[in-house]
Amino acid sequence: MTDELLKYRTEFPILDQTVYLISHSLGAMPRATYERLHEYADRWATRGVRAWAEGWWDMPVTIGNQIARIIGAGENTVVMHQNVSICQSLVLSCLLPQKNSTRNKIVYEELNFPSVMYVYEAHARAHGLRIERVKSDDGITMPLERMLAAIDEETLLVPISHVLFKSAFLQDAKAITERAHEVGALVVLDTYQSAGTVPFSVKELNVDFATGGSVKWLCGGPGAGYLYVRPDLIDQLQPKTTGWMAHEHPFAFETEMHYAPNITRFLHGSPAIPALYAAESGYKIINEIGVDAIRKKSIRQTEYLIKLAKEAGFHVTSPQDAARRGGTISVWDDNAAAIAKELIRREFIVDYRPGAGVRISPHFYTKDEELELVIAEMKKIRDNREYATAEKAGAAF
Repeated sequence: MTDELLKYRTEFPILDQTVYLISHSLGAMPRATYERLHEYADRWATRGVRAWAEGWWDMPVTIGNQIARIIGAGENTVVMHQNVSICQSLVLSCLLPQKNSTRNKIVYEELNFPSVMYVYEAHARAHGLRIERVKSDDGITMPLERMLAAIDEETLLVPISHVLFKSAFLQDAKAITERAHEVGALVVLDTYQSAGTVPFSVKELNVDFATGGSVKWLCGGPGAGYLYVRPDLIDQLQPKTTGWMAHEHPFAFETEMHYAPNITRFLHGSPAIPALYAAESGYKIINEIGVDAIRKKSIRQTEYLIKLAKEAGFHVTSPQDAARRGGTISVWDDNAAAIAKELIRREFIVDYRPGAGVRISPHFYTKDEELELVIAEMKKIRDNREYATAEKAGAAF
């Protein structure tokens, strides 16, 4: 079978040196990123401060529009930020309840990404919010009915992960959003582990906010987070986490805040321009291929990976049903942490997470042979107990 997507392998230099199976953590860098960063440096060197008026100032929105195509959002509904923690804080700053309000509960899964939980727990202490973490029975999946039952008339916000980082379990974001709206709550969907590998539309899901970053499946590198705001909410909200780029007339340097009447009201201080240059080459490739094609290959290869792992005597902790799974397969062994370290030393780039195992993620640039190689190498390390050099390999990311 011919894999048309493998023609993109030449765009990613690291694939010549390693078996790179860690797109759930850091996607491979496109070759064009060299050119984009050179363009940034050249623009700064030759145009100086004029570069702001010649494109830099608008980049949080123009680059956001490229993300919008990937996540099914409309134009001018996405702005770029440095990371998800900032985006979550910014959203919450719009919604902090009045003193003595009964609508003060934040609901999310206990398997949410820890950085997100840190944000809400810190705000809860400062602003009298109540946190309800919905329990998982197995540490891998989240029961939908339990999530829905936790969302009630006292719920203010539901910040959930679309795909759980540890296990790749794909949550039913539409059902959770419908329940939240039924009781007057809002939803922040963290699409970090789905955008670029799982097709979805924020408009069809009807989420109020979506956020994520470019580090993983988008192959855009660090420092380029994004925030989507549902269009009808844009003019209604006034972020307390703010700055001069959110002002209606930023260059008037007024001492009173007047929010911009568009998506730029969700900006704050000066953006990370180099990160936006770097990220654009990844978005271009994802949009060129299309997430539907990426997902089709992902399902085929993750199914193959599950088969290979089971045949080798490993336990797969990721969901077996492709409809409930993102792009990652977690493979368990009692010595999974040591196996991951030894794999990395041998240039098989994966990682390990407690309770899940070795995380392996094929992407559109992955060959089937690489999946066969990584499982064969894992089996060899396990069977021959070749852990002696593992400690020298450093942390398993």
